[in-house]
Amino acid sequence: MENPGAAKTIRALNRTRGTVLCERLEVAETMTAKGRGLLGRDGLAPGSGMLFERGGFLPMMWMHMFFMRFAIDIVFLDKSNRVRRINHSLRPWRVSSMVVGAHRALELEAGAAARSGTMEGDQLELEQS
Repeated sequence: MENPGAAKTIRALNRTRGTVLCERLEVAETMTAKGRGLLGRDGLAPGSGMLFERGGFLPMMWMHMFFMRFAIDIVFLDKSNRVRRINHSLRPWRVSSMVVGAHRALELEAGAAARSGTMEGDQLELEQS
């Protein structure tokens, strides 16, 4: 039985490399979840992360690390889930790249992108976990 209060989770598979980028991505579906993001957490468990979808009319995405307590990888995807840019081990109090054409951003534990071999141009698949 599904927990109605639980956040939706999905897996991020790298189809180009045949690897799993993230086993459990929490989907930030509401404005509150998007605004809160990973704030208040002390870290990410191995294999976990958060998925953000671009809202509004801006043709780009960027993320900030204000008030964060730990470094993360941020993987930016276009509308077809192709990797546009990766910010590796972005530290607290930094701002990510501004990525034109990005529709989604995956916030992952630092080093996750490198461990999976994920690179710009790779094709990802997001599936229900």
